[in-house]
Amino acid sequence: MVTHDLRHFFASALIAGGASVKQVQLVLGHASAVITLRIYAHLWPGEEDRTRSVMDAVLGGLRTGCGLQDQAIKETAGQRA
Repeated sequence: MVTHDLRHFFASALIAGGASVKQVQLVLGHASAVITLRIYAHLWPGEEDRTRSVMDAVLGGLRTGCGLQDQAIKETAGQRA
């Protein structure tokens, strides 16, 4: 692996970890955030990703105790809901 590949890996890891455009720009030494975005914009989560994550988190709490598997466990124990 060459240094350039390690640089891209480093930037990708920062972005996956939630680093802002400004943070990545400063660490990589780009003259502006525009340069950083030209190269790495596709790696930041889009609005669809954020929306999906929010709804998964909200609905994840509602799923607990509502599935068929949970019902089967209650009936097996003799406690019909």
